[in-house]
Amino acid sequence: MADMKHNLTCRQSLANAFQALSDEAVKAGWSEGDVALALALAELAEERVIEVTAKVIMEGFIHPQRIAAGGRNG
Repeated sequence: MADMKHNLTCRQSLANAFQALSDEAVKAGWSEGDVALALALAELAEERVIEVTAKVIMEGFIHPQRIAAGGRNG
């Protein structure tokens, strides 16, 4: 349960920081919709980076094994 409480505390801290960032963006002239869209795109980009990184790690792990087994790379 300690992890759950820590996660909620961390999430609340990030939510507060996000709200401050969002407020500053609106003050700088961004519409609330633009801010929301930018954040949604950033989240999608982050998920994609995680996927690509995992793929690169796995391919880096698998290819040396193929070479060691006499297989071709690619």
